Amino acid sequence: MSDELVPPGLDTSKAHPARRYNYWLGGKDHFAADRESGDLLERHHPSVRLTARENRAFLQRAVHHLAAEAGIDQFLDIGTGLPTADNTHEVAQRINPRSRVVYVDNDPMVGVHARALLTSTPEGRTCYLQEDLRNPEEILGDPQLKEILDLDRPVALMLIAVLHFIADHQEAREVVAHLVGALPSGSYLAASNFTLDYTPPEQAAVALDMIAKGQSDAHPRTREQFGDFFSGLELIGPGIVPVSDWLSPVPAGQRPTAAQVAIYGAVGRKP
Repeated sequence: MSDELVPPGLDTSKAHPARRYNYWLGGKDHFAADRESGDLLERHHPSVRLTARENRAFLQRAVHHLAAEAGIDQFLDIGTGLPTADNTHEVAQRINPRSRVVYVDNDPMVGVHARALLTSTPEGRTCYLQEDLRNPEEILGDPQLKEILDLDRPVALMLIAVLHFIADHQEAREVVAHLVGALPSGSYLAASNFTLDYTPPEQAAVALDMIAKGQSDAHPRTREQFGDFFSGLELIGPGIVPVSDWLSPVPAGQRPTAAQVAIYGAVGRKP
C-alpha cells in the first residue's frame, strides 16, 4: 500500500475489517496491522480465506438473483468493503444497465478507491457514502442516497459480512429493523453473519476467548439469532444456510463444509 494513498488522519496501526477482508481475498489494499490480524485469525480458522471467497460469491449470486429473477434495480450496499472484481453494481448492471447502487462503508480507505465503485453504465447510477452501519438515520437521510434511490420503489438492502461487527445483538436487530422499515413492500434484505454453530467446542472456545481479549472483532450468531434479522420477511431460495449452499451452482458434494465456511447467508422479501 502506497503512503500517498493513505487518507490524512487514518490510523494504519489498527486493523480494519475491510482491509483485512481485502488481504484474505488476495488484494493489495492493507497494512501490517491488517495482515497481522488476518494471520492471527487464520491460525485459528485455517479456512478463513475460503470463507471470504465463499461470502463474496454469495454476494454476487444474491445480487444476480435479485436483479434477474426479482426485477430489483436499486441496491443499498452497506459495509461495502474495498472494491474487487464483480462489485454489486457490475453484477446488477450486466443484467439491467439502469440499476442504481448506493455504497456505504466506514473505512476511509474505501473512500480512496470509491472511483472503482462509481464506474456505472451511462443508464445507471452509483454513489459512495462514508458512513457507519450503526447510523441508519444518517444513511437514509443522506441527500446523495435520496438522489440515487427512489425509496418508494423496492430496494435490495445488502448487509454482507458486516452485522457481525455489531457486538450487541439487540442493537444489530434494531439497526436492521430501522433500515428495512424505511423500505417499501417488495424490497429485499440479503445478509450474512459469522457463526460458530458448526465449530467444534474446543475451537469455538478459543474463538470466543479471542473476542473477549479483543483479538477478534467478528461476533458469531446462531442460526436462530441470524434469523432474527429476517423477522417479518419471507425467506427465499433455501432459506438460512451456509453461504456456500445458497443457490450454488456447485454440486452439493463438491462444496466446502459448513464448518469450513462458518458463515450464514440468507435473502428475505418484505411483504
